[in-house]
Amino acid sequence: MHPPDEVLVEKSKKGDLDAFEELVRRYEGKVYNMAYRFMGNHADAGDLAQEGFIRLYQALPGFRGESSFSTWMYRIVSNACRDELRRRQRQRNVSLDELAKSAAGNIPVYSAEESPEDAAERHELQQYVQQCLTSLSEEHRLVLIMREMQGLSYEEIAAALGCSLGTVKSRLNRARHALKDKIKARRELFNGEYRLSVKGGTSNAV
Repeated sequence: MHPPDEVLVEKSKKGDLDAFEELVRRYEGKVYNMAYRFMGNHADAGDLAQEGFIRLYQALPGFRGESSFSTWMYRIVSNACRDELRRRQRQRNVSLDELAKSAAGNIPVYSAEESPEDAAERHELQQYVQQCLTSLSEEHRLVLIMREMQGLSYEEIAAALGCSLGTVKSRLNRARHALKDKIKARRELFNGEYRLSVKGGTSNAV
């Protein structure tokens, strides 16, 4: 039987590294996924997930159990994501084009039931949506990741972000509309470029 988070947290506070490693194994997938969705590429996600767990360990003595460990964890990791994004924006090291190029370099994985063509199409769609997500504002991106991709409740999101339920619902509604508009605009741009290419190209018809 696996010990509950509370037991592992208390042991970790007392210096039990095995207990903390168990917490890391328990949540590393969720933390990595959150970092990936926020940053838009796997290389940064790995570094940021590691940074999130370092901050988590350093902040453990201050955890009072006023919320669940997972909610508190999301607060720590989301702050790490936002801090990193702001740092990069200040240094002007990252652009949406660079993130999209990095994401496009990933190799799609497909199962025996899925053809390579279907896998490539699914992968392309995922990257298309990820690029739109990456271009959203910081607060819109974060609330969408927490709700739609991590499956957190409104209450958990409010606790993690330190805001009211009304703010979460309002922000999520705006975020969904913003993402929808981004996807629509990119689709129209792509279709427009395709039509121009076809119109300006030469025909091989006999």
